[in-house]
Amino acid sequence: MSLEEIKKVRIKKLEKVEEKESAYPASVFRDFSLAEVVENFSKLSKSRKKISLVGRIFSIRSHGGMIFCDFKDGSFSEKNGQTVSLQAYLKKDVSGEDAFSLFEDTVDVGDFVEFEGSLFKTKRGERSIKVLLWRIVSKGLRPLPEKWHGLSDIEERFRKRYLDLLMSDEVRLRFSLRSKIIAEIRSFLNKQGFLEVETPMLQPLAGGALAEPFKTHHNALDLDLFLRIAPELYLKRLLIGGFEKVYELGRNFRNEGIDATHNPEFTMLEFYQAYKDANFARSLVEDLFNVIVKKIFSKKFFKYGEHQISFSKKFGVMSFFDVLERHALLNNPREATRDDFKLKAQQFGIDVSEADSKGKIADNIFKKICRSKIIQPTFITDHPLSISPLAKRKVGPSVGEADLADRFQLIAGGLELVNGFSELNDPREQEERFEKQQELRKAGDKEASEFDESFVEAMEYGMPPAVGVGIGIDRLVMFLLDVPNIREVVLFPTLRNK
Repeated sequence: MSLEEIKKVRIKKLEKVEEKESAYPASVFRDFSLAEVVENFSKLSKSRKKISLVGRIFSIRSHGGMIFCDFKDGSFSEKNGQTVSLQAYLKKDVSGEDAFSLFEDTVDVGDFVEFEGSLFKTKRGERSIKVLLWRIVSKGLRPLPEKWHGLSDIEERFRKRYLDLLMSDEVRLRFSLRSKIIAEIRSFLNKQGFLEVETPMLQPLAGGALAEPFKTHHNALDLDLFLRIAPELYLKRLLIGGFEKVYELGRNFRNEGIDATHNPEFTMLEFYQAYKDANFARSLVEDLFNVIVKKIFSKKFFKYGEHQISFSKKFGVMSFFDVLERHALLNNPREATRDDFKLKAQQFGIDVSEADSKGKIADNIFKKICRSKIIQPTFITDHPLSISPLAKRKVGPSVGEADLADRFQLIAGGLELVNGFSELNDPREQEERFEKQQELRKAGDKEASEFDESFVEAMEYGMPPAVGVGIGIDRLVMFLLDVPNIREVVLFPTLRNK
């Protein structure tokens, strides 16, 4: 039977129900959730009191004058990772012939039904409600996916996430755990004295990161605006304004390709603390990760892909150029020229444009060749200053450090999970950095930062020494839950039109 034929049949059933009452009432009678019923089943069944329950029908079995159906109301047990189910038992001589026949003739899998009756256990030990009265409270006009296979088309699962959640307890648990991870992050930062804030998502200049933005237009103001690629420059304005510890957890938007670790719309955490530096932030990040792992997962070892990830030790530390030397087999990369990096990039099949700086070419090599080889949690430090336009310059005894940023990334399982650095707070140097970024934009680099005059002006009033950290929430969830594709941890990922 085609979908249109099924819909026509169900609409006829709907019309039959509505001859007696609405199939979409505004409210229902419900004494307990199914989770509460299961938890207190012994007590409730012994009382033999009538109770009202509501849920969606997932299966129907008829045996002569009896009907058995399994229903769920959305209650979820994280202990066993399954949605809570109960059986409804209708008997013709109990519910009455008319009510029994109406149920038999009009109720389908997917319908929401309200049941009134008493609880009991069948001879097989099945928790059940013996139905005295029932009514449809929402009639479904389309059939649910077949129970045992769900949605077989992966992209269709993302397109119709509501069905994916209905048919897969594994998916439901994944998003429940994602919510817990976010809640634990907020709790950690709040206990540390951070203030949660909200900054603009529509910005006159897209700044705070190296990325191509989405552009839009505000009609009333006749003003071009950009969906933010990062909240960084606004959060640092709050440091200038006197807040010492701030964070924002929200959506960013980048007009980039879609792959296993990138979605154009993604969730990002950024937090900033005055009077601290990158070394302090690395310690704070390590504490945060250990708290999440301990409180939510109660273990220190994770499987990610083919690898066993350990949180039982201090995180490793490697410099950016040491990583290139080890994993990209670059000889003395600190002293290498742009041409040296360009030649190596081309050997790896990496495109290089005339606008790409030596640092950007090196970073592209790092991303394509090196990052996937870093499995255990490792801080990568001392990045090229040219790809860190908002970071403070690293100061040290060696001459080479003049071109390095006091910055770090946390890599684990081959994923970049964290980016942080001591914040540049010298307005003169920030202005010079923006000017260099403008030169790159003129040369064709769409990801180079815009010159943000209002931010430089704010810095001229005085910005305290500070550190900032960004954590990609989607990738963090991918990593902790051993999921290979970012679209599996985003409820409604960006997809091509069908």
